[in-house]
Amino acid sequence: MSKSKGKPRGLGRGLSALMADVTLEEEVTTVGAPRQGEVTVPIEKLRANPDQPRRTFKQEDLDDLAASIKEKGILQPLIVRSVNGGNYEIVAGERRWRAAQLVQLHDVPVLVRELDDTEVLEIGIIENIQRADLNAVEEAAGFRQLMDRFGHTQEKLAEALGKSRSYIANLLRLLALPEDVQQLVVDGLLSAGHARALITSEDPSELAKIVVRDALSVRATEALVKRQQKKDEPAPAPKARSIGSEKDADTRALEKDLSAILAMKVAINHKSGTETGQVVLTYENLDQLDDLCAKLSR
Repeated sequence: MSKSKGKPRGLGRGLSALMADVTLEEEVTTVGAPRQGEVTVPIEKLRANPDQPRRTFKQEDLDDLAASIKEKGILQPLIVRSVNGGNYEIVAGERRWRAAQLVQLHDVPVLVRELDDTEVLEIGIIENIQRADLNAVEEAAGFRQLMDRFGHTQEKLAEALGKSRSYIANLLRLLALPEDVQQLVVDGLLSAGHARALITSEDPSELAKIVVRDALSVRATEALVKRQQKKDEPAPAPKARSIGSEKDADTRALEKDLSAILAMKVAINHKSGTETGQVVLTYENLDQLDDLCAKLSR
């Protein structure tokens, strides 16, 4: 990526620059020797980033990391930025900071970087995504922060983070689920695939309980949602309303045109003798639904 200051930064200041901070090079000639720019600061001078995408820190994981730190020390410095009063805000490495407190370290190695709010948030997301540390809900919340607070689009996020737009769109849909269902994902009781299958359900909370109780697969969850939807479908309309089933040529032509434009099946059901009716769009997968939402939101 170009580092020219005359060009717009786009998302943050570029993934290559940010990843140089997050994925530190392992070029240390002597074990334990400090990296260039590394300094040591008192642990009480550090504070967590309130916008850290990761919200869940499992105690057993912290205990394992604490044991490693007690034996070998902190091998990779934390990335921080200066804040008021001579303190530092953690940009990357909050797990190491928490684990260091468990073994009562007084000082920790850090790399101080000048970063703005956008870059801090982006690094937090990148660090955890690259290390597969975020659950799907936390990852979605991080993407939502980048979009809501800094105006980034799904397309820009997808390009910068090396993800497909449908991947980001599908994750963001998880945030529409009830909080109790999201918590099941955070707790590892539901996968992102299970959660996506529940999005179209009329009662995702109730179905989520069934999925967890019966340890259903994603396919079985999708089938469960379909059964519920069929059960909730209204009874067939009376024959008197089906007179319009024999559509005229103009209606069929309009259906065909709309289907071509939207790339999905379109049915126009005009109520005979009135000026009202329905336009029914049928999507075959979530990518089609995402494309439709994008077209309608323009």
